[in-house]
Amino acid sequence: MSAYLSLRHRSFTYLNRHLTSSPFSTTTSKLPTLYEPAAAATQNDDVPTTTLQLLSWGRGASGQLGGGIEELRLYPTPVANLVVPASSFTLSPTQGRIQIPNCSETKNNAHGSVVEVGISCGLFHSSLLVDEKLWIWGKGDGGRLGFGHENSLFLPTLNPHLDSVRFVALGGLHSVALTSLGQVYTWGYGGFGALGHSVYTRELFPRLVEGSWSGKIHHISTSGTHTAAITKSGELYTWGRDEGDGRLGLGPNRGPNEGGGLSIPSKVKALPVPAAAVSCGGFFTMVLTEDGELWNWGANSNYELGRGNKVGGWQPKPVPSLVGVRIIQIESGGYHSLALTDEGKVLSWGHGGHGQLGNSSIQSQKTPTVVEALTDERVIYIACGGSSSAAITDKGKLYMWGNTKDSQLGVPGLPEIQPSPVEVKFLMEDDGLGPHNVLSVAVGASHAMCLVSRDGMSN
Repeated sequence: MSAYLSLRHRSFTYLNRHLTSSPFSTTTSKLPTLYEPAAAATQNDDVPTTTLQLLSWGRGASGQLGGGIEELRLYPTPVANLVVPASSFTLSPTQGRIQIPNCSETKNNAHGSVVEVGISCGLFHSSLLVDEKLWIWGKGDGGRLGFGHENSLFLPTLNPHLDSVRFVALGGLHSVALTSLGQVYTWGYGGFGALGHSVYTRELFPRLVEGSWSGKIHHISTSGTHTAAITKSGELYTWGRDEGDGRLGLGPNRGPNEGGGLSIPSKVKALPVPAAAVSCGGFFTMVLTEDGELWNWGANSNYELGRGNKVGGWQPKPVPSLVGVRIIQIESGGYHSLALTDEGKVLSWGHGGHGQLGNSSIQSQKTPTVVEALTDERVIYIACGGSSSAAITDKGKLYMWGNTKDSQLGVPGLPEIQPSPVEVKFLMEDDGLGPHNVLSVAVGASHAMCLVSRDGMSN
């Protein structure tokens, strides 16, 4: 217990020291404000700002909730505030989502460039990306936080070892980041080759992945033990664990390996179409083309591939029932999958034993099937945890379903299995910030986070 208290004290000390020595401030609700526009830009009263808030819930035994203590949060609870320019902020890229140009990107005015914000949940760690700076916290073993040590951190802490970060994907015991220069950095536990550094040891600091690709990397994704990257021209590279299920898509002669893994980024030559987005599941991989066509490969013992059977393998194939359906986002859980159509419909398939498919049962689903409970809503964003799922509507509402054992759905009083979507309600605090308009959501193994706008203004 003394070691834990000491670690907790160090976490508080680090953040408090950083906040004290920076222009960051706290609001009347005493939440840390992790970002504010530069002082020069705010001197002009004509520059409106909007307050974004980061909230978390679920089990936080390793600090992944960011509240500073070991705790269980039954409902979404604020972690930090961000004050961003109202007309020039946007969400950072997300794994599995086709990057659609955002109208706010054209609103770069004289007061500064677009501020990108994003969140990600790993197995037991979390991150916040704001204005190309990475804040990260949670379980530290394996070096997954990238600070040069393996201590856990219970508060959002700025990582000084990375700059110009545009895209973050957190895995099981490791982390992946993509910079604005198109470079990929990984750190954490390197077992099974998940880091792509041609070695299988841990990396305590972010380290550049030196792949054989030409040009810049445009998109990344990772899971528990395998990682994928897409070049700007649409070439897909994978590395990490395989063990015969084919999740890397490289075929039987994939090259040097150790312990069922490959730590050398290798091109997926069998994919005959350019890739635009990729999502790494537990033991399988999914890819979207620019036209929204879905291809996948890997393990299929739980119908993860949505082909109507349990035949898996390393060869990329399109999902038969989705031919002609335009998908704009894909999300992979441990053994299940979600897809979002351009019409705002959510499809689910794979293992359903924890209710994660949202079809009001715990039966597995062989092919992509519309989540009927959400058909009256237009969904704009989806997310998966290991055995839970989430969706955000165009009205800023958040729905979740699946495994509730660790309160990761953010709705108190649910049974351990919640097989149909339930709306997540937010406690209204007397802070004068207005209602919660949900912008994005991320789900880990036993916790979740969301980013909301608090004054009715969104990007």
